[in-house]
Amino acid sequence: MGSKFRELIVWQKAHQLVLDIYRVTAGFPQTEQYCITQQLRKAAYSVPANIAEGCCRKYSAEVVRFAAMSKGSLGEVEYFLLLSRDLGLLKHEEYEVLEDKCVEIARMLDGIYKSD
Repeated sequence: MGSKFRELIVWQKAHQLVLDIYRVTAGFPQTEQYCITQQLRKAAYSVPANIAEGCCRKYSAEVVRFAAMSKGSLGEVEYFLLLSRDLGLLKHEEYEVLEDKCVEIARMLDGIYKSD
């Protein structure tokens, strides 16, 4: 029952985004460990975590509510990626790839709202 969320493409893409963010933030300076690194990772893993929680809920309204929370967390991810790029912590190319993934996930989350 609980693993149904793993079948969702939006969850799979969000999970991959988390893995990618952990990979790139591993190279951030130690001085950012409790600042941008921690905030970016937390926002990133909130996206698939909320999708999973919503998927395990009984009512479709709850699925939509948790999709909305995922989208809010995704907005945080986008901001922290932008900040990381502007501070020189992320290469422009890395930023572009991660930003494109965020946009794709956001579109998929929007589809959840429209399907309800």
